[in-house]
Formats: sequence, structure tokens, C-alpha cells
Amino acid sequence: MKLYNTLSRTKEELEPLNDKIVNMYVCGPTVYNYIHIGNARAFIVFDTVRRYLEYKGYKVNYVQNFTDIDDKIIKRAQEENVTTKEVAEKYIDEYFKDADNLGIKRATVHPKATEHIEDIIEFIKILIDKGYAYVVNGNVYFET
Repeated sequence: MKLYNTLSRTKEELEPLNDKIVNMYVCGPTVYNYIHIGNARAFIVFDTVRRYLEYKGYKVNYVQNFTDIDDKIIKRAQEENVTTKEVAEKYIDEYFKDADNLGIKRATVHPKATEHIEDIIEFIKILIDKGYAYVVNGNVYFET
């Protein structure tokens, strides 16, 4: 199976680090609203890749996150006079309903951004320290 490597800009043969295990990280939704067709397309594509790998005999560790804190979530919470957690939980539940109706398999794990804020901050510090990112007016940007 060949996959497009955005870093090298070439198609490369999939070479798992372990002969029978493939780890996949797929960016999940920002949970402030119902998913739309663009979201669903990506989820279906990666679900298809996962199923193909499983068909070929691989054990797939499939990780799909939920971005459960974001400006849009904060805005929605203010509009609905509820907490950001309530907004996120509502739309995570709705995501699972939609994904189930589309026949998308559940990920092995669904981490939430809020569960890893300290890790994210530490990782950003490393990126800045190594010169891969920089700060302007309180925002962090990747060095390109």
C-alpha cells in the first residue's frame, strides 16, 4: 500500500514499525456543532484505510481526537448559556450517533484536547526551543 507523504511530497510504500501493528492518528472534529459532509468524508476515508489494513492482517491502533475547547465552542456555550464542557459532550454524543449511522468504526481511543493541555503546552515549548515555531503577539506559528 502506498501513501502520500506530505513531508517528502512523494508516494511511499507503507512500512509499519512493527510487522503486525499499524498506529494511525486521525484528527477528529472540533465539537461545537453537528458534523458536516466535509467532516464525514475524512472520517469515511480513514475508516476505509483502517478496514483495509485490518483486512490485510494488521492490528490497527486507531486514535481520533476530539477538540473539545476552541473559540467556536466558547462562543456556542455563551450563546446557549451552558458550559463549554456541556457543548462538547453534546456534540461528541452527536458525532458518535452520526458515525454509527454512517457505519464508521469507533477509534481505539478518542482523547480530548482538554485531557492533554499540559502535554500540548510542553510540546509547543519544545517546538519553540528547537526553532520549529516562534511567537508573535502571544500566538505561536510554525517556522516554514
